Amino acid sequence: MDQLSDIIRKKVTGALSDYQMIEENDRVLCAVSGGKDSTILALMLEQIKKRSKVSFSFDAVILDQKQPGFELDRYAAWLKSNGIELKVIEEDTYSIVKDKVPAGKTFCGLCSRLRRGVLYNYAHAHGYTKIALGHHRDDLNETVLMNMLLNGRIASMPPKLHSDDKRNIVIRPLSYVPEKILSEYAQQLSIPVIPCNLCGSQENMMRQKVKALIKDLEHAHPNVGASLLAAQKNIRPSQLADVSYLKDF
Repeated sequence: MDQLSDIIRKKVTGALSDYQMIEENDRVLCAVSGGKDSTILALMLEQIKKRSKVSFSFDAVILDQKQPGFELDRYAAWLKSNGIELKVIEEDTYSIVKDKVPAGKTFCGLCSRLRRGVLYNYAHAHGYTKIALGHHRDDLNETVLMNMLLNGRIASMPPKLHSDDKRNIVIRPLSYVPEKILSEYAQQLSIPVIPCNLCGSQENMMRQKVKALIKDLEHAHPNVGASLLAAQKNIRPSQLADVSYLKDF
């Protein structure tokens, strides 16, 4: 367990350093969902806070969207046993999603937008200087491929960005961490994951197809995931097809 923890923590500290994600006296809102990724992120921030020369604080914050089966007690108790107090925001976005999304369509898009809006407003109102999200390397890789295949643009989830409304700075400290390592560590920790009963049963979403594509490629080429991330840090606009670069000729 200690070995996996060390591997993850080193990758997290690498991302924190490369993108200057956390600075002196930062107040970080660590958005947890009850899933493995954001939970491990909270554990890593707790470890790093104790060791870091940079003084910062963070709170693990979860949004109770009032969907059926969302039971917090066991999860909150588990976090507390690991030295982390859980703060809960209550906002019924579940009813909005169920009302607005047609039958048979995926809920994830609207659900994530509503959840993000609630967290952004809460962070701004309560004086947090950063919002930490639990997206990992696979999320970044899948997103860049989805944007290329479906949306006709080269874009992903940046490790650090200003929110569209410019009120919040969002950081993704797990950006260098492969999901496989997080899954292995989560199993060792026996995290009492809260399942997403809103959209977790919906199949054939495009992200799952892209995830499977990358996994297939990694069977023959194990470094595909690392290479996809490296490509996002090695952008050469002059070697792409953007017509705006014709002005140089």
